[in-house]
Amino acid sequence: MARRRIYRTPGQDKAGSGEPLHTPLDRPRIVSAGLLLLHKEGLEQITMRKIADSLGVKAAALYYHVKDKEQLLHLLAERISSEITYPDPRLSWQHQLREWSLSFRRTLLRYRDAGRIMEATLAASPNRLEQIEFLFRLFAEAGFQDSQIPWLSGMLKNHILGFAEEEKRLADRAERERMAADGSTPPAAERFPSLDGKRYPHIARLASSMAKADWDDEFMFGIDVLLAGFEARL
Repeated sequence: MARRRIYRTPGQDKAGSGEPLHTPLDRPRIVSAGLLLLHKEGLEQITMRKIADSLGVKAAALYYHVKDKEQLLHLLAERISSEITYPDPRLSWQHQLREWSLSFRRTLLRYRDAGRIMEATLAASPNRLEQIEFLFRLFAEAGFQDSQIPWLSGMLKNHILGFAEEEKRLADRAERERMAADGSTPPAAERFPSLDGKRYPHIARLASSMAKADWDDEFMFGIDVLLAGFEARL
């Protein structure tokens, strides 16, 4: 098994003092290092070499535990999805879907580019398959047709993934604008009122609403619209 070399520091030469000379390298440590790199640099910057450097090993040592970057991304998606919690099964199917959707969104927002990783990988690992099984079972027990269940699950998943990605992107842009504010360029939300009100009357009228984003309310509004549409199909 590949190991990371840890050198003794001065004063650690006596028996029983200091850390062991080697720390085992395993898949969970590699995944944790990948998540840390994801947080610091984003999905585009993740490489096996960078992860190996952060662990103090050669890149070749990683391939004993992880086949390639594609498998690493699947492992990252599996780790992230393990944090999605399940609702109380005694709740109605609508309330269970609301609770599950909220947990999914919160989990995605904890990790940079989490939505992109989910969309770029096949849901074929235990935690992700359990999420699909949960949705399929809930829709089946609610009485939906088998042919519709994958469609309904896909629509719900796409709303959550798309919303979380948009929320994170706009929040990051707002933070960049705040950090770089010099008075020369107003924030994006403040540019709409300056538009020609005759040419874009509705944009100008709704500019204040656009500037006051309430992500929680907007997210749940979308979920409720979807669930109302689903229920109408029963």
